[in-house]
Amino acid sequence: MEVKVGRVTHYFAHIGVAGVLVEADGLKIGDIIRIAGHTTDVTQQVTSMQLEHEVIQAAKPGQSIGLKVAEHVREHDVVYKVLPA
Repeated sequence: MEVKVGRVTHYFAHIGVAGVLVEADGLKIGDIIRIAGHTTDVTQQVTSMQLEHEVIQAAKPGQSIGLKVAEHVREHDVVYKVLPA
């Protein structure tokens, strides 16, 4: 099962980081996420997040964070948290 937690607002290719607007539920280090869009389908564990260049352990709804991603993602891709079955 998946729950929508936000969307990609920007992708910084040179550092492999997605700008993500957290819209619901929040995220924390260790969560499994899926980023999906028209040509994107990436599932990975959250290993690194930053808020205003400071490393954070958890992100709350309303925050715009930098999220280290394993593959190229695109603006408007949706970020889902994968919940245990």
